Amino acid sequence: MRTDGSSRLALIGANGMLAAMVRDEALSRYEIVPLDLPDFDLTDRDRVVEEMGRIRPQVIINCAAFTNVDGCETQEALATRVNGDGPGYLAEAALALGATLVHVSTDYVFAGDKSTPYLETDPTNPRSAYGRSKLRGEQAIIESGLEKYFIVRTSWLYGPYGKNFVETMIRLAREREELRVVADQVGSPTFTGDLAAAIFRLLETSSDQTTGGTLNDLYGIYHYANDGTCSWHGFAKQIVRHLEQSGESLAVRTVSAIATEEFPLPAPRPAYSVLSTEKFKSVTGETVPHWRDGLKRYFGIRRG
Repeated sequence: MRTDGSSRLALIGANGMLAAMVRDEALSRYEIVPLDLPDFDLTDRDRVVEEMGRIRPQVIINCAAFTNVDGCETQEALATRVNGDGPGYLAEAALALGATLVHVSTDYVFAGDKSTPYLETDPTNPRSAYGRSKLRGEQAIIESGLEKYFIVRTSWLYGPYGKNFVETMIRLAREREELRVVADQVGSPTFTGDLAAAIFRLLETSSDQTTGGTLNDLYGIYHYANDGTCSWHGFAKQIVRHLEQSGESLAVRTVSAIATEEFPLPAPRPAYSVLSTEKFKSVTGETVPHWRDGLKRYFGIRRG
């Protein structure tokens, strides 16, 4: 909390993986009001508006989402309510309160058919139900009339306090002699600690009256992912390397590269998920840590 006690932050999806790191970043800056199921249902418009009116936050950060990408294929209506309608309700409440809304979105809003990093201005064309639902959430915020918002698209997110690719690879490396991992999907693994810090840097920039241009010029859509690129196969190899360097006894002997069609899943994945962070760096003046550095710091703090 700030020393003057003036800034209150409503953290939506407070029990999730990203929210844990957002809370750590926010502790010295805001009075945090955590909200999550079962007490707070993002798909209940009246409840959302009523609760935001009661709390009266200056900032709302939405980390809540239906993130089961394959599950979305058979539960698209539910995914659309959570990922699409819910952010619109938060935007409605933020507009009434004069609050700033931060909403976390995804690389899945793109088709994944580029060969150069996606810009914020590139056309969206999601190929999965998850991507469609997340895009609907972005549109709901933009169409709400709210001006003070940050939509932050990210990719390949992992962090402590939640299920993620890194933990899956750690478990399998302890159990199996061979890991077979997709090598024809390329992206940028992103550590939740770095994304949380980036969110607050954007908030600080928007409140900095010395920043050039009008404040409204600073709001909008941003891309944030750790620097550098790799395939899921390359990411897995780096994870195993960390385990080996720590001296852990592992079952794994080989990390084999496979094609996407050898590991079929219900939801199509973008073949290319690299997001350009040039806008973020230009507006904030910050550098973006490399994904290998993020992974090293994750291993430094992870539990288990």
